[in-house]
Amino acid sequence: MKLLLAEDDPVLADGLMQALQETGYTLENVQNGSDALHLLLHFSYDAAILDLGLPGLDGLEILKQLRDQRNRTPVLILTARDTLQDRIAGLNLGADDYMAKPFNLLELEARLRALLRRAHFAHAQEIQFQGFRFDTEGRRLFKGTQPIELSARELDLLELLVVQRGRVVSKAKFVESLCGWEEEMTLNAIEVYISRLRKKLEPLGLQFRTIKGIGYLLEAENA
Repeated sequence: MKLLLAEDDPVLADGLMQALQETGYTLENVQNGSDALHLLLHFSYDAAILDLGLPGLDGLEILKQLRDQRNRTPVLILTARDTLQDRIAGLNLGADDYMAKPFNLLELEARLRALLRRAHFAHAQEIQFQGFRFDTEGRRLFKGTQPIELSARELDLLELLVVQRGRVVSKAKFVESLCGWEEEMTLNAIEVYISRLRKKLEPLGLQFRTIKGIGYLLEAENA
């Protein structure tokens, strides 16, 4: 699981990074609100831990812009602002949980696990996009009513692109998500599977972009 930690207190950030990495998470830390918003809008994270009092851009404004752009990355607010009004404002803007500083690390870890579980089960069993239908439970892709034959690896790559459509999925994210396979995944292998997907799906009208040096993007459909 890859998390973004937006926290400008270096001592607190270092402590959280170490504690959460020891429990198996991969983390990136930013100390500026503008940087946090940029990363959340353009890259894929399983969740974000967001301080409200960030320099550059306030945490509530980050949250508002994320949700205005239909970015559903789960967000846990972690802040010194502990009034009822602050909590209501954060939750109304789309935060998934809210914790005030000082906090208990074990409680933070438990709330983070619960947030990630809720996000996992909230995924629709069927995702429709650009004339296609992806059955996440049955692991099948359809164009209208016609099933499209894809390998298990191709389905895994496609699912990441579909779930994160509108955002760039890095090659490293593909490798991280698929590392449970007995066969070791490499960046070159990702490129091979992407090429196979293109050969099968572009003639049917589905296209995704290569973002040079970063990864791949399936465009979100206009509302």
